[in-house]
Amino acid sequence: MHVLDDLDGLSPRARAFLRRSGERHQRDADRLPTDYLQVPHRSGRPVIAPMELIVRREGFAQRFGGLTYSIRHRVRSNADLLETVRRWDFLLDDWIRHEPNGWSFGWAGQHVSSPVRHLVHTDGRFGVTFGGPFLEVSPSINHMIESHALLDEMADWHPLPGNALEPWAAGRTNGSPLERRATLRPIPEASGPCDRWFHSDTLTVRQSLRWTEDHPRPPTIEAWTRNAKA
Repeated sequence: MHVLDDLDGLSPRARAFLRRSGERHQRDADRLPTDYLQVPHRSGRPVIAPMELIVRREGFAQRFGGLTYSIRHRVRSNADLLETVRRWDFLLDDWIRHEPNGWSFGWAGQHVSSPVRHLVHTDGRFGVTFGGPFLEVSPSINHMIESHALLDEMADWHPLPGNALEPWAAGRTNGSPLERRATLRPIPEASGPCDRWFHSDTLTVRQSLRWTEDHPRPPTIEAWTRNAKA
């Protein structure tokens, strides 16, 4: 069942976000089902799509296909507030790759000029690639949506200087928000090894790994306060 018809498994925050911003557009009716595809094996020869790829890719199409929503994002640059709205489209494309452990497939993702391709791995993770390795972002699409719902909610808070406008851009890597993290509560539904959220009633901190092929991937810290003078 499509996520907009069945919000089970999402937090109240993410449900409210999808009810407010989520829409469904049926735009892939002519898509060839995965079980009819031949896909490129690592050896270079085409093979019939394996069952793990069929199940994950068709499951994505059934659960999220046609979903679109917009995320508000506010950052502070010097004394200026910059506000953007980014649209995300959940539409499969034709890109499929055999990974060292499983497979990944492409989908539209963020509707903006971007150096990355958005992927889903057959183990469920959301990630990106610059053309090289699969770079994990979230443990699952649900975790990604939860993170997007939080980011949109933070547009009503006050960003601290140093927040990056895009996940592949450099931002703050240390400072007082990180030092205060021990006093904050984790937000597990939006967090994973590469993207972790913490909050209190007055402060929210996000610690994530930048979208880059650098190894190790450098951490980036974003922070928002409810009080403009905090």
